[in-house]
Amino acid sequence: MILRSARLSLEPISPDLARRIIERDELPGDDWHREYPLEDELNPLESLSAAEPTNSPFTMYLVRRAEDGRAVGGFGFFGPPDATGQAEFGYGLVSSARGAGLATEAVRLALDHASSWGARIAVADTDLENIASQQVLMKNGFVEVDRDESLVYHRRSFASR
Repeated sequence: MILRSARLSLEPISPDLARRIIERDELPGDDWHREYPLEDELNPLESLSAAEPTNSPFTMYLVRRAEDGRAVGGFGFFGPPDATGQAEFGYGLVSSARGAGLATEAVRLALDHASSWGARIAVADTDLENIASQQVLMKNGFVEVDRDESLVYHRRSFASR
């Protein structure tokens, strides 16, 4: 299921697509930005490429700009919610797509979807110096719950449905 907002879409990444992204085996219509995927997406993409296909909404997604159809980043859940309903995620955009509110919109879209599929809590961490990413989370209702020498940990509870 493709998730859509006014300015972007989140497109689920299948194991086959994950393999093609890693190999840069781009087909017509893929329209991957030359900087995509980001370095920190490679290991999760490799894991996904070796997995069996699934219809779980708690997977990895391409972030695609609506204005030009270009894939400019990724969003990924680290699996389905745990026994407490907690889902962890990460995201990233290529440098030229940052600063326009796309990350904030992608996080909002994905978390609305996760909440509708039973997630009750969302958690994410950011590098200590990544203030922009911390602001994305705060704009989406997250609060800082902890920090250490390198990471800031964030949490958000969803309203009961």
